Amino acid sequence: MTPQEETVILEAREILGRYLNRNPALTSWQVVCDYCAVTVRGPEERFHVLYLDRKNRLISDERMAVGTVDHVPVYPREVIKRALILGASALILIHNHPSGDPTPSEADLTMTKEIQKGCRFLGLTLHDHIIVGAGYELSLRSLGKM
Repeated sequence: MTPQEETVILEAREILGRYLNRNPALTSWQVVCDYCAVTVRGPEERFHVLYLDRKNRLISDERMAVGTVDHVPVYPREVIKRALILGASALILIHNHPSGDPTPSEADLTMTKEIQKGCRFLGLTLHDHIIVGAGYELSLRSLGKM
């Protein structure tokens, strides 16, 4: 990636982040997916969580972990703990697959179910888990995996 391309990507992240922060609520799924694609795409796996308030306004986009080309360590306890610290009501999980194929692995599905179980127990809502691939994003909710 050239320095100019890196600059464009950083500027796009900033613009999308400002848009999400100004929006009264995350009402456009396309904006969320665009933001996810720009935020987590890269040569190694990255895991982010969007923490939302009761009206689905963004409280914080937290990068929870950066991994290798095919694995990122995710600790459900830490994801939920951060939600409680921030006073969040809902979460959207996001991570990328550097291979370009956003098909969820068994580990992705298991981790999502663990976080979903913890959220349910504590009265939090897990809206979705979005996996970013090369040029498109995949929603576990839309696949019926949540």
